[in-house]
Amino acid sequence: MLDGIDDIDWAELEHAYGRADDVPDLLRAAGSADARVREEASEELHSSLCHQGTVYSATAAAVPFLARLVKDGPGHRLPLLWLLHGAADGTGREHRRVRRAVAAALPALLGLTADEDREVRRAMVWIVAACEEASLPLLPLLRARMEEEGDAEVRADLVTALGLLDVSPGGRDARNRALLSAPEPLVRRAAVTDLLRTAPLPLPTDLVDSALDAHGAAPADGSGHPWPDAYRPLVERLLDDPDAAFRAVERGLPLAAALTEQWRDRERDVLPWLAATARDAEDLCRVARVAAALDGGRPAPWLDPHLRSADPAVRVAATHAAVRLRVPGAVALVLRLMDELPHEAAELRLTPVGAPGTIVSAVVDVFGADAEPVARRVADRPRAEWVDALRRFPALAAGRVDELVRLLPASAGVLGALGAAAGPVAARALLARAESGDLEAATALVRVTGEAGPAVDAVRGLPEALARRRAAVRVAGELGPAAKALLPLVEERLGAPDRESRADAAAAVWRVTGRRHDTAPVIARQLVRRGALHAPHPGALRALTAMRMLPEEARSAVEHIASSPRRVVGGFPCDGTPHPDLAVRELARGLLALTPVPRQPRSPRNGTGPPGEVCSRAAP
Repeated sequence: MLDGIDDIDWAELEHAYGRADDVPDLLRAAGSADARVREEASEELHSSLCHQGTVYSATAAAVPFLARLVKDGPGHRLPLLWLLHGAADGTGREHRRVRRAVAAALPALLGLTADEDREVRRAMVWIVAACEEASLPLLPLLRARMEEEGDAEVRADLVTALGLLDVSPGGRDARNRALLSAPEPLVRRAAVTDLLRTAPLPLPTDLVDSALDAHGAAPADGSGHPWPDAYRPLVERLLDDPDAAFRAVERGLPLAAALTEQWRDRERDVLPWLAATARDAEDLCRVARVAAALDGGRPAPWLDPHLRSADPAVRVAATHAAVRLRVPGAVALVLRLMDELPHEAAELRLTPVGAPGTIVSAVVDVFGADAEPVARRVADRPRAEWVDALRRFPALAAGRVDELVRLLPASAGVLGALGAAAGPVAARALLARAESGDLEAATALVRVTGEAGPAVDAVRGLPEALARRRAAVRVAGELGPAAKALLPLVEERLGAPDRESRADAAAAVWRVTGRRHDTAPVIARQLVRRGALHAPHPGALRALTAMRMLPEEARSAVEHIASSPRRVVGGFPCDGTPHPDLAVRELARGLLALTPVPRQPRSPRNGTGPPGEVCSRAAP
């Protein structure tokens, strides 16, 4: 089985852990008569040759030997077949060469497509599909197997593989439509999934209904799939069409949260479904996020059982949802929570990466001045997690300066917002913290006393160069001209590798110097779409709005942000706060309203205007 293995210079090849000179011994062990030795060798080969989906030069060299072990070895065929599938489907510099090697090895293995072991037959179908165009000569074999195969799961896999490989759409679609009446639900689901994959948007209603019928009879297990990138899982494809996705929600598929994560303005549609299926704090956080986009203001009796739950996390999340829904009496619900579960209301994290105590900031954000009873409760019983709510209520904060000083550093922002009204006691406390390197206290001190020196010193005192530059951008962006001494550090960040950091630095330069001509273009370039993963930076939109300028190179991008039916910013994590895409869209709309396209004056001679301006700028 392993003839020729020593003719290869394995030391010149690489796998995941470096030189591949151990591969021959691993292949020999994979052919051992000892099952335990074979198992360990198979696992080690997979880890080395197809590490987390990446393939290497040694992978291509090992493929012929792996295929021989599958065909004639003493056992462990399935793990070795899965390794061949991972090799064909792998990524990395060597992926094309590895795929060709697997395709070259397939003819010797074709007998396994009729093996008595169903899992072996399935694995063979996956490998053929993973080789993509290199497997096209095998299409007649797959079609013949489709006629002979009696197992529903293998037949469904054959439908999917044929759909992915068949380059004749007419024949492919005709075959799949005929299979919509197949007796096996799995086969029907595979056929309609392939039809939807290639169907135009919006998705045809009859196919969507067929897909939902098939999914109801044979729900997908959600455990991933073995197919190439061209494959689209049924649920994922339904989400490409918001109306189709909502029909799926109405049929019981749990797509409501995913629908609002991908599409704008569907919150009103999905809220009843999210409410009806809410069981725990995580579900209620999704309800709160969706509710933040709606006007609300109506009773929500379905929340009552959650508000009475014995689980503190559920009670906190339900109260948060009531606030976002503007349920009548929501402010009183927050007050009750602060009284009955003060520790949980302050310190409970509803998501692992969420901030504690968000219920108080939420009620202040939503109800504004009407949330004063909550702010009074915070002032009477100040806690670090809640104290920032007093920024909106300076009169209450001014009467609690001593308590705010005690809560430093959490209260630095509130003291800074009070300005000179914070008084000398707060100024001394902020100065002491600033001199110890506390940047929040240092920037607050500038607002209280007007003295920027401690803030500059705190930035310059940071031991690491990149941290100094980042801090300089943040402090200069907050303080403006008072942070002029930090300008050299800020300008260094104009050469940062990512566009977000360059945009933040340019915005800070503008706030310090007032320069627009060389900063607005840098900020605008962050908004120009480049690649599927690009997301607009809210800071860039805020800065251009403050400048009241929109460089023309970014206008189409800003128009897209303002009007796209799809989300342009992701919302992870869902912790009950409003979806960040809402703020980005409003910023873009506000910027467009501030900077309308300038009208070009017409020439009296030839009717043409002057060359287009480089930016739109609002009148002062």
